[in-house]
Amino acid sequence: MADDEAEFRQFVAVRMPAMRRSANLLCGDPHQADDLVAIAIGKLFRSWRRVRRTEHPEAYVRRVLVNGWLDEQCRPWRRERSTDRLPEPPGQSDPDLTERLTLLHLLDRLPARRRAVLVLRFLDDLSVEDTAEVLGISTGTVKSQTARGLSDLRAVIGASDPHLEGTPSRRELR
Repeated sequence: MADDEAEFRQFVAVRMPAMRRSANLLCGDPHQADDLVAIAIGKLFRSWRRVRRTEHPEAYVRRVLVNGWLDEQCRPWRRERSTDRLPEPPGQSDPDLTERLTLLHLLDRLPARRRAVLVLRFLDDLSVEDTAEVLGISTGTVKSQTARGLSDLRAVIGASDPHLEGTPSRRELR
């Protein structure tokens, strides 16, 4: 039992930065992301004996994060927005912070499933097959959601934006 707990603690310590990054990219809110990670860790702890014997326990955690976030999107209070604009940032902002906020703002405009697919494919660097497994959907759905999500992003900011250079077109996704 003590070995299980030590192994669990080590796994969580190593994977915590990746879990927080993924959750933050999904949620767009660091506080909600921390809540999502805490829920995922709790579920992982309850299932640790079974999960640790699997080939990829990271996949279980990733799926719990994505499913937890998708479940939260169905809750009516998550659709409420208190303001249309963010307050003025104090002083000059860090260029990396500006890019991250821009990315989060753009991802927030996408439907939940497309956002999840894009985060898993391009920000977590998962393959089409791994993304399909995490979301419990077919590879064809992953490809179509990826293409539609990228198309939506291009429509919002324009195909000439340097942030989108290097993203695959629909033809390249097939």
